[in-house]
Amino acid sequence: MRILIVLLIAFIGLISAETNYRENLSDYGFFKGTLKDLIPADGVVPYALNSALFSDYASKLRFVKLPPGQSVAYNPDSVLQFPVGTAIVKTFYYPIDERNPKKGRRLMETRVLLHEEKGWVALPYIWNKEQTDATLEVAGGSDQVLWTDASGKKQSFEYQVPNMNQCKGCHERSGEMTPIGPSVRQLNDGQQLQHWETAGILKGLPKDHIPALVNYFNTAASLDDRVKAYLDINCAHCHNPTGPARSSGLYLTWDSKDRTAYGFLKSPVAAGRGSGNLSYDIVPGKPEQSILHYRMASRDPGVMMPELGRQLTHHEGVELVRSWIQSLQ
Repeated sequence: MRILIVLLIAFIGLISAETNYRENLSDYGFFKGTLKDLIPADGVVPYALNSALFSDYASKLRFVKLPPGQSVAYNPDSVLQFPVGTAIVKTFYYPIDERNPKKGRRLMETRVLLHEEKGWVALPYIWNKEQTDATLEVAGGSDQVLWTDASGKKQSFEYQVPNMNQCKGCHERSGEMTPIGPSVRQLNDGQQLQHWETAGILKGLPKDHIPALVNYFNTAASLDDRVKAYLDINCAHCHNPTGPARSSGLYLTWDSKDRTAYGFLKSPVAAGRGSGNLSYDIVPGKPEQSILHYRMASRDPGVMMPELGRQLTHHEGVELVRSWIQSLQ
């Protein structure tokens, strides 16, 4: 196993050497002033998603930069098709104390997605202890993170930064890398798309009938809409007809109309440990008999879903799905 890891790192190192990507985040000029403040430079646009991917309770700051004079076309169905030369920049961080933002934050990593002529490439940059810059680490990395959560409880775990190949595990569609988050339904908060249109980076925005996902934390929204938003961002990037989990036949996209493909009384492709010896992905009214709930709640690497990008259980997400399955007839 050790030999395989060494070979993998060497292979990744060769990729880096051939492509000669920038060594430090500061080399790109995405931000002005003190780097750790992440103040966007001219042409770099901050954005937010209606329902964000769970990543071990990390907070995230997102930015996009399009090539000068170019724009992206409105597309209601999938992730926006950004032009070649676009950079998507996402920084993962933990507040020192979620109850008091003035205590600061610990920046962990910044992932830079570059749209090149040959396709998208994902580059992980890991922040140094001094928080002065982040360095490209194609083999990923890990570090202990400590923070106090909103309830005042101290939390800690070994934070994992994925390597370049692991990034493909979530970002791949039909064998090609693609961004996950910035779709119209995720950006439609009533203002953001209109701002992009005014700034000239979005073309063709209609006046109405623009799809939108709810925030899955918004308890004023329907339980069904919240779960659809949760499963779409956390699961559907793999569980769709062209994603890495397409062979499972379980498709958890927001607009799925096929109840069987969505998991209702659907048998898993493979039985056994991963399914907990349960018979169906979703058993209406019975979350404890549903594989979906079982795998979301697990922290066993051979069982848990998603397989990548988390080590902790998203208790709020598990409870959301449990309540939804319980409510089903």
